[in-house]
Amino acid sequence: MSDSAAALEQARLDELDRYDVLDTPTEEPFDRVTRLVCRILKVQMSTVTFLDGHRQWFKSRQGLVECETDRSVAFCDYTIRQNEPLIVPDTHTDSRFIDNPLVTGPPHLRFYAGIPLRSSRGQNIGTLCALDAQPRVIGADQIAILSDLAGVVTDALALRVLATTDGLTGALSRRAFREEGSRLLALTQRHGHKVSCIALDLDHFKRINDCHGHAAGDAVLAGSVATCQSLLRKTDLFGRLGGEEFAVLLPHTNQQEAIKVAEKLRSGIASQVVGADDGPLTVTASIGVATSGSAAADLDTLLGMADAALYRAKAEGRNRCIAAPAPAGSSHGLGRRVLKAGQIIFNGGRSAIHCTVKRLSEQGANLAVISTEDVPQRFKLAIQADNFSTMCEVARKASGEIDVRFA
Repeated sequence: MSDSAAALEQARLDELDRYDVLDTPTEEPFDRVTRLVCRILKVQMSTVTFLDGHRQWFKSRQGLVECETDRSVAFCDYTIRQNEPLIVPDTHTDSRFIDNPLVTGPPHLRFYAGIPLRSSRGQNIGTLCALDAQPRVIGADQIAILSDLAGVVTDALALRVLATTDGLTGALSRRAFREEGSRLLALTQRHGHKVSCIALDLDHFKRINDCHGHAAGDAVLAGSVATCQSLLRKTDLFGRLGGEEFAVLLPHTNQQEAIKVAEKLRSGIASQVVGADDGPLTVTASIGVATSGSAAADLDTLLGMADAALYRAKAEGRNRCIAAPAPAGSSHGLGRRVLKAGQIIFNGGRSAIHCTVKRLSEQGANLAVISTEDVPQRFKLAIQADNFSTMCEVARKASGEIDVRFA
Protein backbone atom coordinates (compact mmCIF):
# COMPACT_ATOMS: atom_id res chain seq x y z
CA MET A 1 0.00 0.00 0.00
CA SER A 2 1.35 3.44 -0.95
CA ASP A 3 1.72 6.17 1.65
CA SER A 4 -1.20 8.10 0.12
CA ALA A 5 -3.42 4.99 0.19
CA ALA A 6 -2.42 4.38 3.81
CA ALA A 7 -3.37 7.97 4.68
CA LEU A 8 -6.78 7.54 2.99
CA GLU A 9 -7.37 4.28 4.84
CA GLN A 10 -6.50 5.96 8.15
CA ALA A 11 -9.01 8.72 7.41
CA ARG A 12 -11.63 6.00 6.81
CA LEU A 13 -10.74 4.26 10.09
CA ASP A 14 -10.92 7.57 11.95
CA GLU A 15 -14.45 8.04 10.62
CA LEU A 16 -15.42 4.47 11.56
CA ASP A 17 -14.07 5.10 15.06
CA ARG A 18 -16.29 8.18 15.36
CA TYR A 19 -19.36 5.94 15.17
CA ASP A 20 -17.99 3.54 17.83
CA VAL A 21 -20.00 0.65 16.38
CA LEU A 22 -17.44 -2.18 16.25
CA ASP A 23 -18.12 -5.13 18.57
CA THR A 24 -21.40 -3.68 19.83
CA PRO A 25 -24.47 -5.88 20.48
CA THR A 26 -27.04 -6.68 17.80
CA GLU A 27 -29.67 -3.98 17.36
CA GLU A 28 -33.12 -4.31 15.83
CA PRO A 29 -32.86 -1.40 13.31
CA PHE A 30 -29.96 -3.15 11.57
CA ASP A 31 -31.45 -6.66 11.86
CA ARG A 32 -34.68 -5.37 10.33
CA VAL A 33 -32.77 -4.19 7.26
CA THR A 34 -30.94 -7.48 6.70
CA ARG A 35 -34.20 -9.40 7.08
CA LEU A 36 -35.78 -7.14 4.47
CA VAL A 37 -32.87 -7.72 2.09
CA CYS A 38 -33.38 -11.48 2.33
CA ARG A 39 -37.13 -11.23 1.81
CA ILE A 40 -37.19 -8.65 -0.96
CA LEU A 41 -34.28 -10.05 -2.99
CA LYS A 42 -35.04 -13.67 -1.98
CA VAL A 43 -31.39 -14.32 -1.06
CA GLN A 44 -30.11 -16.73 1.59
CA MET A 45 -27.79 -14.29 3.37
CA SER A 46 -27.46 -10.59 4.17
CA THR A 47 -25.09 -8.54 6.31
CA VAL A 48 -24.40 -5.06 7.59
CA THR A 49 -20.60 -5.12 7.57
CA PHE A 50 -17.90 -2.83 8.94
CA LEU A 51 -14.19 -3.18 8.18
CA ASP A 52 -11.37 -2.26 10.53
CA GLY A 53 -7.66 -2.90 10.00
CA HIS A 54 -7.72 -6.69 9.95
CA ARG A 55 -11.28 -8.02 9.57
CA GLN A 56 -14.80 -7.58 8.35
CA TRP A 57 -17.23 -7.59 11.27
CA PHE A 58 -20.97 -8.11 10.90
CA LYS A 59 -23.13 -5.75 12.92
CA SER A 60 -26.11 -7.71 11.59
CA ARG A 61 -26.19 -11.00 9.72
CA GLN A 62 -28.82 -13.35 8.35
CA GLY A 63 -27.91 -16.86 7.20
CA LEU A 64 -24.29 -16.73 8.41
CA VAL A 65 -22.80 -18.35 11.51
CA GLU A 66 -19.55 -16.40 11.92
CA CYS A 67 -19.68 -12.82 13.19
CA GLU A 68 -16.42 -11.84 11.49
CA THR A 69 -13.83 -13.00 8.93
CA ASP A 70 -10.33 -12.00 7.97
CA ARG A 71 -10.38 -8.83 5.87
CA SER A 72 -8.05 -10.40 3.28
CA VAL A 73 -10.90 -12.63 2.03
CA ALA A 74 -13.67 -10.03 2.32
CA PHE A 75 -15.63 -9.16 -0.82
CA CYS A 76 -16.58 -6.01 1.09
CA ASP A 77 -12.94 -4.88 1.02
CA TYR A 78 -13.46 -4.33 -2.71
CA THR A 79 -16.80 -2.59 -2.18
CA ILE A 80 -15.50 0.08 0.21
CA ARG A 81 -12.85 1.09 -2.35
CA GLN A 82 -15.50 2.38 -4.77
CA ASN A 83 -18.56 4.60 -4.57
CA GLU A 84 -20.91 2.46 -6.65
CA PRO A 85 -22.41 -0.96 -5.86
CA LEU A 86 -20.30 -4.07 -6.41
CA ILE A 87 -22.35 -6.79 -8.09
CA VAL A 88 -20.88 -10.27 -8.68
CA PRO A 89 -23.50 -12.41 -10.46
CA ASP A 90 -21.36 -15.59 -10.34
CA THR A 91 -18.15 -15.87 -8.34
CA HIS A 92 -17.09 -18.88 -10.42
CA THR A 93 -16.68 -16.63 -13.46
CA ASP A 94 -14.94 -13.74 -11.66
CA SER A 95 -11.15 -14.05 -11.46
CA ARG A 96 -11.04 -11.90 -8.31
CA PHE A 97 -13.12 -14.35 -6.29
CA ILE A 98 -13.08 -17.79 -7.89
CA ASP A 99 -10.38 -19.04 -5.47
CA ASN A 100 -11.64 -17.09 -2.44
CA PRO A 101 -12.01 -19.28 0.69
CA LEU A 102 -15.58 -17.99 1.12
CA VAL A 103 -16.31 -19.38 -2.35
CA THR A 104 -14.39 -22.66 -2.20
CA GLY A 105 -15.54 -23.30 1.40
CA PRO A 106 -18.45 -22.29 3.64
CA PRO A 107 -20.66 -20.41 2.96
CA HIS A 108 -19.82 -21.27 -0.71
CA LEU A 109 -20.73 -17.84 -2.09
CA ARG A 110 -21.82 -17.71 -5.73
CA PHE A 111 -23.61 -14.33 -5.70
CA TYR A 112 -22.63 -11.06 -4.01
CA ALA A 113 -24.15 -7.59 -4.09
CA GLY A 114 -22.60 -4.90 -1.88
CA ILE A 115 -23.59 -1.27 -1.37
CA PRO A 116 -21.04 1.04 0.30
CA LEU A 117 -22.18 2.60 3.57
CA ARG A 118 -21.05 6.17 3.07
CA SER A 119 -20.83 8.38 6.15
CA SER A 120 -21.95 11.99 6.36
CA ARG A 121 -18.29 12.98 5.93
CA GLY A 122 -17.91 11.00 2.71
CA GLN A 123 -16.07 7.90 3.97
CA ASN A 124 -17.05 4.32 3.10
CA ILE A 125 -17.04 2.72 6.53
CA GLY A 126 -18.88 -0.48 5.66
CA THR A 127 -21.34 -2.22 3.38
CA LEU A 128 -24.86 -3.58 3.11
CA CYS A 129 -24.66 -6.97 1.38
CA ALA A 130 -26.93 -9.52 -0.26
CA LEU A 131 -25.38 -12.97 -0.72
CA ASP A 132 -26.40 -16.37 -2.02
CA ALA A 133 -24.96 -19.84 -2.61
CA GLN A 134 -26.52 -19.79 -6.11
CA PRO A 135 -25.55 -17.46 -8.98
CA ARG A 136 -28.07 -14.68 -9.62
CA VAL A 137 -28.72 -11.72 -11.85
CA ILE A 138 -30.38 -8.64 -10.36
CA GLY A 139 -31.75 -5.62 -12.16
CA ALA A 140 -31.55 -1.89 -11.64
CA ASP A 141 -34.74 -1.82 -9.53
CA GLN A 142 -33.32 -4.34 -7.06
CA ILE A 143 -30.01 -2.48 -6.86
CA ALA A 144 -31.98 0.72 -6.16
CA ILE A 145 -33.84 -1.04 -3.34
CA LEU A 146 -30.52 -2.16 -1.83
CA SER A 147 -29.19 1.40 -2.11
CA ASP A 148 -32.27 2.78 -0.34
CA LEU A 149 -31.87 0.21 2.44
CA ALA A 150 -28.20 1.18 2.74
CA GLY A 151 -29.43 4.72 3.35
CA VAL A 152 -31.67 3.38 6.13
CA VAL A 153 -28.57 1.82 7.71
CA THR A 154 -26.58 5.06 7.60
CA ASP A 155 -29.56 6.93 9.09
CA ALA A 156 -29.70 4.35 11.91
CA LEU A 157 -25.99 4.85 12.50
CA ALA A 158 -26.48 8.60 12.79
CA LEU A 159 -29.33 8.14 15.29
CA ARG A 160 -27.20 5.66 17.20
CA VAL A 161 -24.57 8.34 17.77
CA LEU A 162 -27.23 10.48 19.47
CA ALA A 163 -28.56 7.65 21.67
CA THR A 164 -27.38 7.62 25.29
CA THR A 165 -28.98 4.39 26.55
CA ASP A 166 -28.93 0.80 25.37
CA GLY A 167 -32.37 -0.08 24.02
CA LEU A 168 -32.54 -3.55 25.59
CA THR A 169 -31.17 -3.02 29.09
CA GLY A 170 -31.46 0.69 29.82
CA ALA A 171 -27.75 0.88 30.67
CA LEU A 172 -25.69 3.69 29.16
CA SER A 173 -24.68 3.03 25.57
CA ARG A 174 -20.99 2.39 25.03
CA ARG A 175 -20.49 5.79 23.44
CA ALA A 176 -22.36 7.60 26.22
CA PHE A 177 -20.43 5.66 28.89
CA ARG A 178 -17.13 6.69 27.32
CA GLU A 179 -18.14 10.34 27.06
CA GLU A 180 -19.61 10.60 30.56
CA GLY A 181 -16.84 8.46 32.03
CA SER A 182 -14.07 10.56 30.52
CA ARG A 183 -15.62 13.73 31.93
CA LEU A 184 -16.11 12.17 35.36
CA LEU A 185 -12.56 10.79 35.44
CA ALA A 186 -11.04 14.14 34.45
CA LEU A 187 -13.06 15.95 37.12
CA THR A 188 -12.18 13.56 39.94
CA GLN A 189 -8.50 13.47 39.01
CA ARG A 190 -8.40 17.25 38.93
CA HIS A 191 -9.60 17.27 42.54
CA GLY A 192 -7.38 14.37 43.60
CA HIS A 193 -10.18 11.85 44.23
CA LYS A 194 -9.98 8.12 43.62
CA VAL A 195 -12.07 6.54 40.86
CA SER A 196 -12.55 2.81 40.41
CA CYS A 197 -13.70 0.84 37.41
CA ILE A 198 -15.47 -2.51 37.29
CA ALA A 199 -15.41 -4.68 34.15
CA LEU A 200 -18.18 -7.30 34.27
CA ASP A 201 -18.88 -10.20 31.92
CA LEU A 202 -21.70 -12.74 32.21
CA ASP A 203 -20.28 -16.28 32.27
CA HIS A 204 -21.11 -18.74 29.46
CA PHE A 205 -23.70 -16.35 28.04
CA LYS A 206 -23.51 -17.85 24.56
CA ARG A 207 -24.65 -21.15 26.05
CA ILE A 208 -27.84 -19.46 27.29
CA ASN A 209 -28.64 -18.13 23.82
CA ASP A 210 -27.83 -21.46 22.18
CA CYS A 211 -29.76 -23.65 24.65
CA HIS A 212 -32.68 -21.41 25.64
CA GLY A 213 -33.05 -18.92 22.78
CA HIS A 214 -32.31 -15.24 22.33
CA ALA A 215 -35.47 -14.14 24.14
CA ALA A 216 -34.17 -15.88 27.28
CA GLY A 217 -30.76 -14.31 26.73
CA ASP A 218 -32.32 -10.85 26.46
CA ALA A 219 -34.23 -11.47 29.70
CA VAL A 220 -31.00 -12.46 31.45
CA LEU A 221 -29.25 -9.32 30.21
CA ALA A 222 -32.09 -7.02 31.25
CA GLY A 223 -32.47 -8.75 34.62
CA SER A 224 -28.74 -8.59 35.35
CA VAL A 225 -28.63 -4.87 34.57
CA ALA A 226 -31.66 -4.21 36.77
CA THR A 227 -30.02 -6.16 39.60
CA CYS A 228 -26.77 -4.22 39.29
CA GLN A 229 -28.45 -0.84 39.06
CA SER A 230 -30.42 -1.57 42.23
CA LEU A 231 -27.10 -2.10 44.05
CA LEU A 232 -25.31 0.99 42.74
CA ARG A 233 -25.43 4.66 43.69
CA LYS A 234 -27.10 7.20 41.42
CA THR A 235 -23.69 8.83 40.88
CA ASP A 236 -22.16 5.59 39.53
CA LEU A 237 -22.01 5.13 35.75
CA PHE A 238 -23.17 1.77 34.37
CA GLY A 239 -22.68 1.02 30.66
CA ARG A 240 -23.11 -1.85 28.22
CA LEU A 241 -19.90 -2.14 26.21
CA GLY A 242 -20.60 -5.36 24.30
CA GLY A 243 -23.04 -8.25 24.07
CA GLU A 244 -22.69 -9.46 27.67
CA GLU A 245 -19.92 -7.05 28.68
CA PHE A 246 -20.58 -4.18 31.07
CA ALA A 247 -18.57 -1.57 32.93
CA VAL A 248 -19.16 0.51 36.03
CA LEU A 249 -17.35 3.70 36.99
CA LEU A 250 -17.35 4.43 40.73
CA PRO A 251 -16.38 8.01 41.65
CA HIS A 252 -14.82 8.71 45.06
CA THR A 253 -14.13 4.99 45.53
CA ASN A 254 -10.81 3.37 46.42
CA GLN A 255 -9.86 -0.18 45.52
CA GLN A 256 -10.97 -1.77 48.79
CA GLU A 257 -14.39 -0.14 48.54
CA ALA A 258 -14.66 -1.05 44.85
CA ILE A 259 -14.00 -4.72 45.59
CA LYS A 260 -16.86 -4.70 48.07
CA VAL A 261 -19.15 -3.20 45.41
CA ALA A 262 -17.98 -5.78 42.88
CA GLU A 263 -18.74 -8.62 45.30
CA LYS A 264 -22.24 -7.22 45.84
CA LEU A 265 -22.81 -7.17 42.09
CA ARG A 266 -21.42 -10.69 41.64
CA SER A 267 -23.57 -12.05 44.48
CA GLY A 268 -26.66 -10.21 43.25
CA ILE A 269 -26.32 -11.59 39.73
CA ALA A 270 -25.71 -15.14 41.00
CA SER A 271 -28.80 -14.93 43.24
CA GLN A 272 -31.25 -13.71 40.58
CA VAL A 273 -33.63 -16.14 38.89
CA VAL A 274 -34.83 -15.23 35.41
CA GLY A 275 -37.99 -16.78 34.01
CA ALA A 276 -37.77 -18.42 30.57
CA ASP A 277 -40.17 -20.46 28.45
CA ASP A 278 -38.40 -23.69 29.37
CA GLY A 279 -37.94 -22.91 33.07
CA PRO A 280 -36.04 -20.60 35.42
CA LEU A 281 -32.47 -19.56 34.58
CA THR A 282 -29.54 -18.50 36.72
CA VAL A 283 -26.26 -16.93 35.62
CA THR A 284 -22.94 -15.89 37.17
CA ALA A 285 -20.50 -13.10 36.36
CA SER A 286 -16.74 -12.63 36.31
CA ILE A 287 -15.52 -9.21 37.42
CA GLY A 288 -12.29 -7.22 37.23
CA VAL A 289 -11.61 -4.13 39.35
CA ALA A 290 -9.12 -1.31 38.77
CA THR A 291 -8.54 1.96 40.61
CA SER A 292 -7.15 5.18 39.15
CA GLY A 293 -3.64 6.31 39.85
CA SER A 294 -0.71 7.72 37.97
CA ALA A 295 -0.82 4.76 35.59
CA ALA A 296 -4.47 5.41 34.72
CA ALA A 297 -4.40 8.76 32.99
CA ASP A 298 -7.53 8.16 30.93
CA LEU A 299 -10.66 6.04 30.83
CA ASP A 300 -9.35 3.57 28.26
CA THR A 301 -6.30 2.74 30.35
CA LEU A 302 -8.47 2.25 33.43
CA LEU A 303 -10.88 0.06 31.44
CA GLY A 304 -7.92 -1.91 30.10
CA MET A 305 -6.64 -2.59 33.60
CA ALA A 306 -10.07 -3.73 34.78
CA ASP A 307 -10.47 -5.87 31.67
CA ALA A 308 -7.12 -7.60 32.26
CA ALA A 309 -8.26 -8.42 35.81
CA LEU A 310 -11.53 -9.73 34.36
CA TYR A 311 -9.63 -12.15 32.11
CA ARG A 312 -7.79 -13.40 35.17
CA ALA A 313 -11.13 -13.97 36.93
CA LYS A 314 -12.31 -16.06 33.99
CA ALA A 315 -9.04 -17.99 33.82
CA GLU A 316 -9.23 -18.79 37.55
CA GLY A 317 -12.69 -20.37 37.32
CA ARG A 318 -15.27 -17.57 36.73
CA ASN A 319 -17.91 -16.30 39.18
CA ARG A 320 -15.33 -14.28 41.08
CA CYS A 321 -13.84 -10.80 41.44
CA ILE A 322 -10.17 -10.03 40.78
CA ALA A 323 -8.47 -6.69 41.46
CA ALA A 324 -5.82 -5.29 39.13
CA PRO A 325 -2.43 -4.66 40.76
CA ALA A 326 -2.05 -1.22 42.27
CA PRO A 327 -0.61 1.11 39.60
CA ALA A 328 3.09 1.86 39.85
CA GLY A 329 4.54 5.31 40.19
CA SER A 330 5.13 5.77 36.47
CA SER A 331 2.74 5.08 33.66
CA HIS A 332 3.04 1.69 32.00
CA GLY A 333 -0.42 1.63 30.50
CA LEU A 334 -1.20 1.00 26.86
CA GLY A 335 -2.15 4.57 26.15
CA ARG A 336 -4.85 6.36 24.23
CA ARG A 337 -7.63 4.69 22.30
CA VAL A 338 -6.99 4.58 18.55
CA LEU A 339 -8.16 2.64 15.49
CA LYS A 340 -5.23 2.03 13.14
CA ALA A 341 -4.35 -0.61 10.57
CA GLY A 342 -1.14 -2.42 11.45
CA GLN A 343 0.99 -5.40 10.50
CA ILE A 344 2.71 -7.97 12.69
CA ILE A 345 5.93 -8.78 10.81
CA PHE A 346 8.18 -11.72 11.68
CA ASN A 347 10.22 -14.59 10.21
CA GLY A 348 12.78 -12.15 8.84
CA GLY A 349 10.09 -10.08 7.16
CA ARG A 350 8.75 -13.06 5.20
CA SER A 351 5.57 -13.44 7.30
CA ALA A 352 2.96 -10.84 8.19
CA ILE A 353 -0.37 -10.83 10.01
CA HIS A 354 -2.80 -7.92 9.66
CA CYS A 355 -3.96 -6.39 12.93
CA THR A 356 -5.89 -3.42 14.25
CA VAL A 357 -4.13 -1.21 16.79
CA LYS A 358 -6.72 -0.38 19.47
CA ARG A 359 -4.54 1.45 22.05
CA LEU A 360 -1.14 3.04 21.67
CA SER A 361 1.45 4.69 23.92
CA GLU A 362 5.21 5.26 23.93
CA GLN A 363 5.62 2.05 25.92
CA GLY A 364 3.31 -0.39 24.15
CA ALA A 365 0.07 -1.14 22.36
CA ASN A 366 -3.04 -3.26 22.34
CA LEU A 367 -3.65 -5.16 19.10
CA ALA A 368 -6.68 -7.01 17.78
CA VAL A 369 -6.22 -10.04 15.51
CA ILE A 370 -8.43 -12.79 14.14
CA SER A 371 -6.36 -15.40 16.00
CA THR A 372 -3.40 -15.15 18.38
CA GLU A 373 -2.28 -18.69 17.61
CA ASP A 374 0.41 -17.89 15.02
CA VAL A 375 1.68 -14.67 16.62
CA PRO A 376 5.28 -15.13 17.90
CA GLN A 377 6.57 -13.82 21.21
CA ARG A 378 8.66 -11.14 19.47
CA PHE A 379 7.86 -9.35 16.22
CA LYS A 380 7.96 -5.99 14.47
CA LEU A 381 4.81 -3.86 14.58
CA ALA A 382 4.34 -1.59 11.56
CA ILE A 383 1.75 1.19 11.23
CA GLN A 384 2.16 2.52 7.70
CA ALA A 385 -0.14 5.53 8.08
CA ASP A 386 2.10 6.80 10.91
CA ASN A 387 5.37 5.73 9.22
CA PHE A 388 6.01 3.77 12.40
CA SER A 389 7.70 0.42 13.08
CA THR A 390 9.28 -1.05 16.19
CA MET A 391 10.15 -4.38 17.75
CA CYS A 392 7.63 -5.72 20.26
CA GLU A 393 7.40 -8.37 22.92
CA VAL A 394 4.07 -9.98 23.82
CA ALA A 395 2.97 -9.15 27.37
CA ARG A 396 -0.49 -10.77 27.25
CA LYS A 397 -2.58 -12.80 24.86
CA ALA A 398 -6.34 -13.09 25.23
CA SER A 399 -9.24 -13.93 22.93
CA GLY A 400 -8.35 -12.06 19.74
CA GLU A 401 -6.23 -9.49 21.60
CA ILE A 402 -2.52 -8.98 22.27
CA ASP A 403 -0.85 -6.51 24.62
CA VAL A 404 2.73 -5.74 23.60
CA ARG A 405 5.65 -3.86 25.10
CA PHE A 406 7.96 -1.99 22.75
CA ALA A 407 11.51 -3.36 22.90
